[in-house]
Amino acid sequence: MAPKVPSVLDTVPIGEWFNGHTRPFIIAGPCSAESREQVLDTAKALAGTGKVQLFRAGIWKPRTRPNTFEGVGVDGLKWLAEVKETTGLRTITEVANAAHVEACLEHGIDALWIGARTTPNPFSVQEIADALKGVDIPVLVKNPINPDIQLWVGALERISRAGVKRLAAIHRGFSWFDRTPFRNSPMWEFPIKLRQMFPDLDIVCDPSHIAGERSLISYVAQKAMDLNMSGLMIESHIDPANALSDAEQQLAPKDLQDLLEGLVIREPDAGDMAFRSTLEELRSIIDELDDEIIQKLSARFSIAEKIGEYKRDNNVTILQIERWEQIMRKQLELGDKMDLAEEFINDLMNAIHKESIRRQEGVMNRELADR
Repeated sequence: MAPKVPSVLDTVPIGEWFNGHTRPFIIAGPCSAESREQVLDTAKALAGTGKVQLFRAGIWKPRTRPNTFEGVGVDGLKWLAEVKETTGLRTITEVANAAHVEACLEHGIDALWIGARTTPNPFSVQEIADALKGVDIPVLVKNPINPDIQLWVGALERISRAGVKRLAAIHRGFSWFDRTPFRNSPMWEFPIKLRQMFPDLDIVCDPSHIAGERSLISYVAQKAMDLNMSGLMIESHIDPANALSDAEQQLAPKDLQDLLEGLVIREPDAGDMAFRSTLEELRSIIDELDDEIIQKLSARFSIAEKIGEYKRDNNVTILQIERWEQIMRKQLELGDKMDLAEEFINDLMNAIHKESIRRQEGVMNRELADR
């Protein structure tokens, strides 16, 4: 089957959405709008930092279980309108259906985001897209909860086809079975792949939902900047310890200001000829090494096929666990000496093993076909 060719997303750079902003574009505010006082106090403190472009607050909160705080609803939109009037901050909130979109437009909300629980549902995304036709408003699309890039792409395409040009993606990490220090596994390869598919698409990172706790937010934010993401969406609450939702991952406005001031913002290109010359020289070495790796892998798989033929002729099974465990122990020890991460060695060797098994199965299947 031929690979799917992504459509072209006709987008306006995030820095040009409003009055023009330099990287990083910052979206901040509480996980949830809880009360008028909480919303306004947080907004005033964030406005005072001079670093926030959009004030965020959840109005409708999709919760896993009932009888938990699910948002204040339309009343919260009135508070956001007051935020804009009193602080000058533009506002953004999450929408999950057409009714949400219509209510936000009625109350002058400046931008919308589609949440991780909505993104994987084409019916819900299309309903939102239909409600946005002919509307000039920025929309950001979070990645789905599970690591499926096609669902993310599909949601972006649906919103783009509605005529939305001020469009961006939000990377908030993925739910995954492996235990990690994070609430949601970053899986940085997914936003990198999305950028490869759509080079002009801006991607904003949500360190709050990736980290899940305050102590890790700055690390994730810096990593996002080092990967040249366009901005950050960080949850900030005037009284984080008493927040009604996601208290552990919200920062006080002053702590957010300190985090942002501590970020190192690197440029994708130094613009210096000497830098570019050295970079190209190093890249050419990388290219040569990559060529050698592919050639070595090809030679390895050729030997694996020969082993498959030998096993076939001697009526021996393909998979031999003891041999595989021996290989893994050896390579993990070598990887440790070479300062390579255990996770990387595991992923690499498992991929090689999978391809070797496939090649040997091919040898066995060819014999069956020849009978």
